[in-house]
Amino acid sequence: MQHDGSLMIADSLTTTALKLRLAWGWIHLLVGALLMSGCATPIGVQFVDPGEGYQSLTANILSAGRPSSFSARELMNLNLYQRFQDEPEKALAEMHASLAPEGDEDRLFALTELSFAHAGQSGNKSYYLAAAVYAYSFLLPGKHGAPPRMIDPRLRWAADIYNQALTRAAMVDQKPVPRGGVLKLPFGELTVDFNENDLIWAGYRLTDFVPAADIEVRGLRNRYRIPGIGAPLAASLEPSSETATKEQSHIPPGLKVPVTAFLRLDDPRGALASGKLTGKLEFYTPDSARTVNVEGIDVPIEYETTSALALTLEGAPIWDFEIAGFRSGDFTVGKLQRGLFMLHPHRAGRMPVVLVHGTASSPARWAELVNELENDPRFWQNYEIWLFMYNTGNPIAYSALLLRDALTELVSDLDPAATDPGLKNMVVMGHSQGGLLTKMTVIDSDKRLWPFSVPPEELTVGEETRDLLTRALIFKPLPFVKEVIFIATPHRGSFQALGILGSFASWLVNMPGHLTKLSVDLLTLQQQGLVLGQIGDVPTSITTMNPDNRFIRELSQIPIADGVVVHSIIAVQGDGPIEEGDDGVVKYSSAHIDGAASEKLVRSGHSTQDHPETIQEIKRILFERIKGLAARQDSSASTLNR
Repeated sequence: MQHDGSLMIADSLTTTALKLRLAWGWIHLLVGALLMSGCATPIGVQFVDPGEGYQSLTANILSAGRPSSFSARELMNLNLYQRFQDEPEKALAEMHASLAPEGDEDRLFALTELSFAHAGQSGNKSYYLAAAVYAYSFLLPGKHGAPPRMIDPRLRWAADIYNQALTRAAMVDQKPVPRGGVLKLPFGELTVDFNENDLIWAGYRLTDFVPAADIEVRGLRNRYRIPGIGAPLAASLEPSSETATKEQSHIPPGLKVPVTAFLRLDDPRGALASGKLTGKLEFYTPDSARTVNVEGIDVPIEYETTSALALTLEGAPIWDFEIAGFRSGDFTVGKLQRGLFMLHPHRAGRMPVVLVHGTASSPARWAELVNELENDPRFWQNYEIWLFMYNTGNPIAYSALLLRDALTELVSDLDPAATDPGLKNMVVMGHSQGGLLTKMTVIDSDKRLWPFSVPPEELTVGEETRDLLTRALIFKPLPFVKEVIFIATPHRGSFQALGILGSFASWLVNMPGHLTKLSVDLLTLQQQGLVLGQIGDVPTSITTMNPDNRFIRELSQIPIADGVVVHSIIAVQGDGPIEEGDDGVVKYSSAHIDGAASEKLVRSGHSTQDHPETIQEIKRILFERIKGLAARQDSSASTLNR
């Protein structure tokens, strides 16, 4: 019996121990499951991808459509988080009422961001204006505070909110409309001084503003945004009855101008408590100012130049000019029939860089280069861009005459006293046929291009024809052109001008009306035996670029005038021997010229003017030129001081 009882006790103990082991096993499994599920403690961490973590830290109302952690934290600390969700205007009013008279940057930024957020949700534009006021007070508080530390990310966010809020506050029918007067704020009013004459630019009135933030650019490699303060816009031009400028007839009316609106506030931080603020609405363009002075601080102005350039070329008639201008010598695009136009009013001391396009092309093909140059401070501090537009099927000598006349006339108009050093140091740059026109600004032709057996005064033609032939074929170098850049230029002609392709292209060309009479006069002269060779009709640009043509052979042998610096950029396709290569239109042997200060080879097709390597070489040439001019000026000053 005892033995049996012992066995029973032992069995009971064994069973109990087994149950305990099973229970502990379940406990371990449960704890492990809880730990694995991340629910181990009420407070802890969760590891995320670094990119996801950065996005969470830097999210704000502009980048993520929700307030930043800085603003959310301020709502939490003031116990206003839920109230802002339910009654945002009351929450904002309470935050504003409790704003300290000085400092209090955390709350000031939260008011900036939360006002912008509420404006977007409610459509109440007074909150956009409030966001701009708060942002300005945060960035430039005036005598009642100091700006935040420079490494504070909220500085850039506040500037961006200010820029966009200022635009949204002025919106009428989806476009910002400048205006002054007394404007309503959620906590008071803002009296804005605005002078309509601030919108006069180069004899035009700036109008029809488009927010740069609403534009998506296509077709250009880089979109440049010059960061700073102010609402970046693109403005259209309309004629103004105000004072006209000499440049007005050379600025295309379809140009879109980068312009920035800046609302200057008087002691904003000190005026927030009273709710009575005053300010002035100002407008700037890249050629008028690059910084704005606020309380003794020079603050960069934000500009969007790329978006204005792309907007100018969107649907522009200049694209139609490329083929139509090649086929018809009389085809024009509005006021561009003058040929030479500018992107900015001229500023004394700045040196023009004149861009001359090639065959069946237009100034629009310089867009990549213009975009890169216009956004480089080294360029716009020293240079300005002029563009020449011409009918590319016309005779080369005639187009070159138009270029020389246009440059001479504009230089004289801008500087009648000949005292502007910038206009005496011009750079002319030509692509393809444009390079031939460029060369004809810096050579003394004497009578080497004159095809007649008698001098001009003995030609039996009308005075108009004689004058045209003389000025087109006998000329001197322009004294103000100091440097030239040839890009894929057929100095010895183009092999594409040979054979059926060249004949077909030449057949497409129609001469301008006033050259038709010249063709008749030439036929009369030829019948009188006064013409060297068989000229026949007035030659087109294509026939002139035939390597066997007398004109191109003579032109290639005329040297560049002394003192003119020459650069050459040559395109060659593929990776074969350079000397045997070509760009599909021009052979290396035709584009190469002896005596150039530099020659850059670019592996590309003929349209190399927008190639990154070509653009970098152009920039190198222009910036090295600045150094050289500065060195010569220093040397001259040193000599005078001895």
